[in-house]
Amino acid sequence: MNSRTKWLLGAGLLCLAGAVFAVETKGFAQVNPAGANPNPVRLMRPPVAPLSAMAQLGKEIFYDVSLSSSGALSCASCHSPDHAYGPPNDGPVMLGGATLSRQGARAVPSLTYLDRHPNFSIGPDKGDDDNIIDLAQMAALGQQTARTTKTAGGTAASAANIVPQGGLFWDGRADTLQDQALFPLLDPNEMDGGSAEIVADKLRRAPYVQRFVELFGGRVLDNQRLLIAEAMFAVARYQVEEPSFHPYTSKYDYWLEGKAWLSESELRGLQLFNDPDKANCAGCHTSAPTRDGLPPLFTDHQYEALGAPRNTALAGNRDPDHFDLGVCGPHRTDIPEQTQYCGMFLTPTLRNTAMRRAFFHNGVFRSLEQVLDFYNFRDTDPEKVLARAADGTVQKYDDLPAKYHANIDVSDPPFDRHLGDKPAMTEQDEADIIAFLKTLTDGYQPEN
Repeated sequence: MNSRTKWLLGAGLLCLAGAVFAVETKGFAQVNPAGANPNPVRLMRPPVAPLSAMAQLGKEIFYDVSLSSSGALSCASCHSPDHAYGPPNDGPVMLGGATLSRQGARAVPSLTYLDRHPNFSIGPDKGDDDNIIDLAQMAALGQQTARTTKTAGGTAASAANIVPQGGLFWDGRADTLQDQALFPLLDPNEMDGGSAEIVADKLRRAPYVQRFVELFGGRVLDNQRLLIAEAMFAVARYQVEEPSFHPYTSKYDYWLEGKAWLSESELRGLQLFNDPDKANCAGCHTSAPTRDGLPPLFTDHQYEALGAPRNTALAGNRDPDHFDLGVCGPHRTDIPEQTQYCGMFLTPTLRNTAMRRAFFHNGVFRSLEQVLDFYNFRDTDPEKVLARAADGTVQKYDDLPAKYHANIDVSDPPFDRHLGDKPAMTEQDEADIIAFLKTLTDGYQPEN
């Protein structure tokens, strides 16, 4: 077992264990105006090594536009390395298909920091318990269990929630990076590969075909299913081995290590981020390293129904009867009967979030200011952030059928407030939180 494998194995186990804790920052900005971390830690980053032959093959496939029907899209087109492997455009979704005119169904997630992402499951981690029950059984148990409130520093309580967690895409329908790579390749709204036969034929004619022969032998080209499986596995290896997919080089990482200093505004933002009585962001977006020194991922990998407004810019939403229900479908189809999860989407990492121009699953928000306003005013003053219907009423929860509105989070701060209550954050608070979020962008150069 090489050092990278050991690191990944350790990271995965720690991630599944949910071994996170909150950074104690209350009053931090006031007592620490110099911006230094008084309790620096040593972060454990994955070792850097030359790409294996498998990963080099994956890199060529990742950038191969010939696999798309348009001849213009590769994995890197929507997951741009210049944008933290997120979308390079300013729109809510990317355009694909043969003429690059078909809208993708959801905002493009970043591919960074997925190497520590757990598989999809429902409920708390079972550890070494051999009495494994299936998703449907666990989900049924969740129907009978009260949900606990998630607050910054209260991860033990939130870990007990019987809610979906892990998995890839906004709905967790893929567990492995190779499965995730295959969906966009065949999706008619994305790379539009057409069929397995067409994709396999293109791989056989690709300029890198000799690498397949060298790695797997010549007979792999005769086995369509195996050829595509090995191609997607190679893409996954590229994502695992290429350091830029998990660099941990943000200003905040270096601040944790005592190698960078946060400004007064950034420090206040960090404090508000971790304050359960204010923004409470850390209730879901964990901000502290694991107990073994793995850098924070700024997600608890769980799913939430936040009641984001409907994005009328999406073509699919022209049909008033169309709803994206997240875990319930339409893209995943294995647990639609577990309606207590309808409207839930994966909590994304906030690393590099300041590089994005589309937020939430439907890309309805176009700036961090809009996102913070939504958290702040959704319940206290919704007309500030939500549109009005023709009759003048505020359209709250208009992107989820009324029968599922009970799934929407109204208990985790700041969503525990009511109409007319004082908002959790001031305008300055929001600005400070955004200043802190910008410290999560990779590529920072620490001072000596």
